[in-house]
Amino acid sequence: MHRRNFLHFAAAAAAHARLAAGAPAYKVVTRFAPSAEPGMPRPYAGQVVRLHCARSIDPASERADAPAVREMVSRGMRSLTGAKTERDAWARFFNARDVVGIKVNCSGAPEIMSTPEVVSAIVANLMALGIPEKNLYIYERFPDQLNSVHYDRYVPAGVNIVAIESPRNSLAGYDPKTYVDVNFSGESDTRSNMVGLVTGRFTKIINVPNLKDHGAAGVTGCLKNIAYGNFSNVARSHTGPLTSTLTFVGALAAVEPLRAKTVLQVMDGLRGVWHGGPFSPERRFRFYPGQMMFGTDPVAIDRLELDMIEAKRKEQGALSLYDRSMRNVSNGKGLDPRVNHFIREPGHIEYAGKLGLGVFDPIRVTDLEL
Repeated sequence: MHRRNFLHFAAAAAAHARLAAGAPAYKVVTRFAPSAEPGMPRPYAGQVVRLHCARSIDPASERADAPAVREMVSRGMRSLTGAKTERDAWARFFNARDVVGIKVNCSGAPEIMSTPEVVSAIVANLMALGIPEKNLYIYERFPDQLNSVHYDRYVPAGVNIVAIESPRNSLAGYDPKTYVDVNFSGESDTRSNMVGLVTGRFTKIINVPNLKDHGAAGVTGCLKNIAYGNFSNVARSHTGPLTSTLTFVGALAAVEPLRAKTVLQVMDGLRGVWHGGPFSPERRFRFYPGQMMFGTDPVAIDRLELDMIEAKRKEQGALSLYDRSMRNVSNGKGLDPRVNHFIREPGHIEYAGKLGLGVFDPIRVTDLEL
């Protein structure tokens, strides 16, 4: 790595940290230069296509309707790009030479996850461009969560389904030369390394999160899935009532080459979790919006998700995501929606916008009903 690059990125990280009062000092080490056209948030900064289809999910059985999902993916991509055909829409982002990582979210699996029917539709469209199965990767950090979904039953044989930490806590799947170093609370291991496939194999990444609240960050959406899902040793940012999620999510998402390679955001909102996330401990906390969002701007999509989760919590009589009262914080493991485990940091979305990762306001939303 060139010393001048190291100093450049370290200085940039320090500048980012100063955007929030009292933020930790982040040291970013990467050999990858910033892209002139980063995947986040361009080319559709501040724009979101949001589709609702009532038949896409059956709330009683929680089963997705594959034909409806395929129609949503087709319409969403065509509306986002303005392309006349589905193939042309996907060709705006990918070609037959690409090696594509599909970052799913399985932390709530098998109850809630990036829906297999959604992932299957994405894989089919990539293969239609001539990308071979061997160059497609469905990936997540933890094997138990990933394996519980059985994506192999929904995609052609030959598509790679990869758990980064096999076994758990193994660093073999991470790049030792690309990391963020930060000391939050005197922990012995202060380094978070980027997934090695991101730095060494993928040419493009599709981010496929789902709608969930998060006890520390407020919500877990595009930003948190791409950030915490592509680095090791991230849970240390929220070990006590006051967390560092406000700045850590954006700091990780902004690291190259992750930022440059993440070219498409597909928010799976067929199911949602309004309390207890990022897991799904009880069905009573799940709801079924039957929607999907498409864009290249993770901040814009997460802003819409934040408003949706906040409205659902209000409807259910739960604490606001913005409640910062210490009297409402418990270190216990209970599931009372009137009690928080942490001081939530929904501001991590707006903060990420200040890092240049997207547009928090105003957002241009195209709403479609199928």
